Amino acid sequence: MQFSDLDLIDPILKALAEEGYTTPTPIQQQAIPILLNRRDLLGCAQTGTGKTAAFAIPILQLQDEERNKNPKAPRRIKTLVLTPTRELAIQINESFAAYGRHLNFRHTVIFGGVSQHAQVNTLKAGIDILIATPGRLLDLMNQGFVSLRDVQFFVLDEADRMLDMGFIHDVKRVIAKLPERRQSLFFSATMPPDVAKLADTILRNPAKVEVTPVSSTADTIQQAMYFVSKDDKRKLLVHVLNDTKIRSALVFARTKHGADKVVKDLLRAGIGAEAIHGNKSQNARQRALSNFKSRETRVLVATDIAARGIDVDELSHVINYELPNIPETYVHRIGRTGRAGNDGIALSFCDAEETTYLRDIHKLIGKNVPVVTDHPYVLDVKTASVSPAAPAQRQGRNGNRNGGQRQQSGNDRRNSTSQPGNANRTNERRASNEPARRDDTRNQVRTDERNVQRNQPADNKRQSPNANREQTPGRGTGNSRYLDLGSDKNY
Repeated sequence: MQFSDLDLIDPILKALAEEGYTTPTPIQQQAIPILLNRRDLLGCAQTGTGKTAAFAIPILQLQDEERNKNPKAPRRIKTLVLTPTRELAIQINESFAAYGRHLNFRHTVIFGGVSQHAQVNTLKAGIDILIATPGRLLDLMNQGFVSLRDVQFFVLDEADRMLDMGFIHDVKRVIAKLPERRQSLFFSATMPPDVAKLADTILRNPAKVEVTPVSSTADTIQQAMYFVSKDDKRKLLVHVLNDTKIRSALVFARTKHGADKVVKDLLRAGIGAEAIHGNKSQNARQRALSNFKSRETRVLVATDIAARGIDVDELSHVINYELPNIPETYVHRIGRTGRAGNDGIALSFCDAEETTYLRDIHKLIGKNVPVVTDHPYVLDVKTASVSPAAPAQRQGRNGNRNGGQRQQSGNDRRNSTSQPGNANRTNERRASNEPARRDDTRNQVRTDERNVQRNQPADNKRQSPNANREQTPGRGTGNSRYLDLGSDKNY
């Protein structure tokens, strides 16, 4: 099948030809005819399967039909695309610009992390298509700069990621402002119960399209696994990237702090790298992404959420510096390479504590990832200990337990009386030390009495600091429950 077989108008076909598009992907083949018939759509498809074109092309054609009926009508927002990350919003906006270059439409993208001044000016001038992240959209709606009463086409993209990032309440507030009569499109890489429930509130009798199941990996991607200790991962990454055949590499870290640390290690080794994650300003993120796409930067280190909008032509390598704890995320990550028929290589580093994640990945994709043993930092995971270290014992004033009194082991005690003459020497020491021991005993009694009084829960005595802590349910001993290490909300 060719795009020319999909009953598309000439301006769109011309734009697709200029982009080098000839053959539609499976989701495009299935979704475009459905959407041109003005049906709601429920699509389950991964990023990288061509779903942006699957919804942008028919929306442009339908919106062109509407404009031709009343060409002098004022420009109001007729299409709203809601997406979780800034990078993905920018990418979708660029796609609308490419496919609709021969049509008379105005479109813009709004997201948080930058000044709203330019965005507000563009909105005031009148637009037809709006691509937005939830936080900034609600903010501008509350300020009166955005009205959704004229929306005819609504797209919710990456719905599962919306829920992961805590956008569910924002999404519901946006949907409440949409007209009842509209065509709705819902895309998600996975379809857990919460996502399906959200879809039921958006769609009316939708057609369903599912392509490239989340458990499948592209045949064009060559996968490999390196067993390595956590302490050697940095050295292994440098070792791998010293191969000049790796033209560009997208490296995945689990946390923002971890991504920054990887970049520092690579720069110290003389390898050009930049990080992209939610703590970076929008300008810094765009600069890093642009440098990576133009090959000025060879290595881009990203967190999962920030990488959702990364679409780089001919990306040769994806490297999992840390394995994800969700197996589907592994499929999403490596799907950044091997796109559009190109070959790609996905390398993963696995330490002893990540072997459980690896088993889940193997179970999901239905095969074992080949293991590379020809590298200088091989870890024998069969003999590596993955149990946590025993908690440190409380130390006394002299560095030992029990207030500095050294406990004698059973062997020591047995040996102290097993040698000839030891018993006599022991008795002599007992006799010479008896007065001192009586004094020690009296001192110990006084100390014990003070300890008993101190520990009694009398009303007029202050309890120990640990008492209240033990009575407070659900509290940890540290501050980890207050740290939001994974949130990339784009407010």
